[in-house]
Amino acid sequence: MKRPFAIIAVFALSVVAANARRWECYLPTGTYMVNTVQIVSISTHEYVLNAVARVTELTIATTSHVTARFYYIEPLASTGSGPAARLSDLMDRVQEKAGAVAERLGQDEVWKKVVKDYPATTHAHTVEYRVDSKEQIAQLFQSAVTAWRTGSNSVIRVTASSP
Repeated sequence: MKRPFAIIAVFALSVVAANARRWECYLPTGTYMVNTVQIVSISTHEYVLNAVARVTELTIATTSHVTARFYYIEPLASTGSGPAARLSDLMDRVQEKAGAVAERLGQDEVWKKVVKDYPATTHAHTVEYRVDSKEQIAQLFQSAVTAWRTGSNSVIRVTASSP
């Protein structure tokens, strides 16, 4: 008697999944899609990373084991002559040089991409996307929250900012 019930349950779940409302996010570095009914929480926050950069992050937790993170990273403004200021200046110079080389070679700017430390970040079950501005984080947040609250389909496309 359990078998017919299991078949009906699988069929019902497949119908629900087929008709589920989705939030779709298209970025230059990838695509993230989630059924809005699977979203558990949406949050944004800022933090300082290793005393050299400020991160603005949007996190979307779902009923699956995967968490999506969208973030913007910017160097902290140097306010003195200590080690953090020197490191910030060094980072600026490295970014300028790397940008010039990438431009000459027609390559993407590597520091603008997500960097993962395998296996730690991979096994943390996160998908990460780096964006070009705080404004893009705000747009993503608003789009995701609206889709989640209304249970409606929503599509957002984020384009790369001009250098």
